[in-house]
Amino acid sequence: MNLDNIITEFQKYDSATVQNAMILVRGYVDANIDYTSPELKCYNFIEPVVGIAVTGKVTPLDEPQSKIDFDDFYNNIKNCEYPVFAILMDIEEDTGRAAIIGDVMAHMGKELGAVGMVAAGSIRDIPGIKKANMPVWGTGRVPGHGPFNLIETQTQVNVANLSIDSGDLIIGDEDGLTRIPIEIAEETLIKCEEVRQKESKSMSKEDIAKRFNL
Repeated sequence: MNLDNIITEFQKYDSATVQNAMILVRGYVDANIDYTSPELKCYNFIEPVVGIAVTGKVTPLDEPQSKIDFDDFYNNIKNCEYPVFAILMDIEEDTGRAAIIGDVMAHMGKELGAVGMVAAGSIRDIPGIKKANMPVWGTGRVPGHGPFNLIETQTQVNVANLSIDSGDLIIGDEDGLTRIPIEIAEETLIKCEEVRQKESKSMSKEDIAKRFNL
């Protein structure tokens, strides 16, 4: 199965189902390479989002000693042949004090091929982000920022304790983000359906009544 089809198939599931399925494939692993911690919030949930990570590190508060053209990040979104999870990490000492994703970025990302945007830091302009029809995650909200610059792109970032590399396959929803190693993606898809069927049976009134002699 090619990656386009894998991404499409994963859209049928949620991040928790996928995480459960991966446990069946490979057992338990360190949470910090598996899924995000609770400080990450989804502010404009539409439906589960699946995409390939395009990453960047930014400083939104103080002028840095060195920086690169912000269009490098946008071009990495545009040039990816798959749906993109655009992920930015605030690397200021006072992390989260300034916004790193807003409505302009959401509209630009949408046009360039992003299906979701994630801030390891704060976001703003929620009404405008909703107008862009862009699912967005962040670890906080503030109304402003200072000098906003791109420091690196396509390098490893940390989002709510989850380590994410450029090119990683990510699924996100209201629970947060789950990282899917591409090498186990097809097997995980098979197990996703197994998890769904098992959980549906366990939640049925008939099964509960039988189990507890109701």
